[in-house]
Amino acid sequence: MKLYLPCSSPTSTAHAHVRLISCTPARLHLAVLLGTFFFAAPFLSAQVVSDPSFPQNPSPGSPRLSDSESHKLKAAKEVEKEKHQRILGIMPDFYTSYIPDAEPMSRAQKLDLAIKSSFDPFSFVGTGIDAGISQAENNFAAYGQGAKGYGKRFGASFADSFDGTMFGGWLFSSLLKQDPRYFRKGTGGLRKRLFYSLATTVICKDDNRRWMFNYSNILGNLAAGGASNLYYPAVDRGVGLTFQRTGVVTAEGALGTVFVEFWPDISSRLFHGCRKHPTLVAR
Repeated sequence: MKLYLPCSSPTSTAHAHVRLISCTPARLHLAVLLGTFFFAAPFLSAQVVSDPSFPQNPSPGSPRLSDSESHKLKAAKEVEKEKHQRILGIMPDFYTSYIPDAEPMSRAQKLDLAIKSSFDPFSFVGTGIDAGISQAENNFAAYGQGAKGYGKRFGASFADSFDGTMFGGWLFSSLLKQDPRYFRKGTGGLRKRLFYSLATTVICKDDNRRWMFNYSNILGNLAAGGASNLYYPAVDRGVGLTFQRTGVVTAEGALGTVFVEFWPDISSRLFHGCRKHPTLVAR
């Protein structure tokens, strides 16, 4: 999980981004991968909603839903609500559940949420900020400076974020039947909540609501770090750097969960309760 601060839109780098991903076979591969998921998103969403086998809200007098259909309907409602959660009305907060015993997500829902998160407009804003900082500090010096260098950094940053979300939020969480969401605690002492939020970097709920080691997050970060060797400059590739990047991204994710855990409390103090936040739901 990455945390980004609001900034101007990086749409001016779009053409540089296209040149970046099309200049080598590795980047062409990334372009095809991104395009596949991009065009799959609307189809997937429509399929989930319009599939005749998918349970809809029962009308008066209709047969009662089975337990399985009832759970699917409840899960669909919960995920749909999460897809509209934003911090300050801008920053996506799609992967936070305020329901301690939320219904498990289906594979289709995990993919849908991962795609929505990856292509959310604010994700491109965050990518632009990250690329700008990287250029200012001359990270990945082989990319060079100017518009061309910024375009390369923008493409690499977007690929990093996309790969991490898809590997951890969809692929491994689906294969290993783990829930990619953060379940906000919201109650208890400061230390207990801090320890809990940090611990969720390495522990998570599975699709049966049992806590277990968070293989999806660790393997997803490692896989994304490995994939970056396809497009990073030669001097910034290698096994050692892959594990280093995995550690850094995992640490960033830990800070992100702490932010999400305590943001409603901070916001309430800053805005004196004027801003509304999702409340914890006990069932």
